[in-house]
Amino acid sequence: MEGFVLDFEKPIIELEKKIKEMQDYAATEGIGLDEEIARLQEKAQKLQQEIYSKLTRWQRVQLARHPQRPYTLDYVERIVSDWVELHGDRAFGDDPAIVAGLGKIDGEKIILVGHQKGRDTKQKLYRNFGMAHPEGYRKALRVMKLAAKFKRPIISLVDTPGAYPGIGAEERGQAEAIARNLYEMARLPVPILIIIIGEGASGGALGIGVGDRVLMMENTWYSVISPEGCAAILYKDASKSEIAAEALKLTATDLVEQGVVDEVIQEPVGGAHRDYDQAAQLLKEAILRHLAELKKVNPDILVQERIKKYANMGFYDNHPVYGKEKRSI
Repeated sequence: MEGFVLDFEKPIIELEKKIKEMQDYAATEGIGLDEEIARLQEKAQKLQQEIYSKLTRWQRVQLARHPQRPYTLDYVERIVSDWVELHGDRAFGDDPAIVAGLGKIDGEKIILVGHQKGRDTKQKLYRNFGMAHPEGYRKALRVMKLAAKFKRPIISLVDTPGAYPGIGAEERGQAEAIARNLYEMARLPVPILIIIIGEGASGGALGIGVGDRVLMMENTWYSVISPEGCAAILYKDASKSEIAAEALKLTATDLVEQGVVDEVIQEPVGGAHRDYDQAAQLLKEAILRHLAELKKVNPDILVQERIKKYANMGFYDNHPVYGKEKRSI
């Protein structure tokens, strides 16, 4: 998918192409075009800021799915040292849709788990498009229990269109595996940092998504259902996904306002796929900052606050029947 361009990115890409052509021409012919090039670069920068500051929810969903967006192992490569990947759930097998292992971030010993998608057709099939089987969630839990044993904080990078719904996955206990992870992650006595780096769909995301802090990168989405699934159910037409995305309020900004997510991690202008290194640096800074805060909290208090955090989700005020009294939805 090299050279993949979204519709709203086309004006920017075309302008950048003109700048490159002008730079090449100037270098080949030995002509001084610095002033013209600088003017076009300034125009391109302003155009980028204008377009990306006004993205719709559906456009952010498209950016979260961009085939060149960095995945878990791209971030591991850039911010984690001494990385040792662990495989298998010690019950059935290994699941390449979830990676898990040990490493260090600026000397801080951590355990990292995350969904992993593929780039080309072979890798996409191998990683099952980032849709984990039960053994993937059980592998993640096995490794997270090692974190509790050795008192290492856990970093979980979420990027999945959902847990795999195949017959084999259901036969091996997909629902139980996710439910078990929710239960166990709520009680692990170490700091847990959840970061949505792409798509965060339903139970597939929650299976490794219970933590003390939940962060979202700027151009990601997190919801109980995908826009297409919502449109198919509500409107009987999956093509109305853009309308569904607006109704779901699934972007990082929306979820911070709703109290579901704690912070938005800014991305390079144009999205993380345009600058892996800068995106990784911004992610790293957020991780280290939050870990420094969480490590100061007593483990017992950490668990109590984590459980309280999720117990408080799903409440609302000013119900037309119940008035201002808080009641669970």
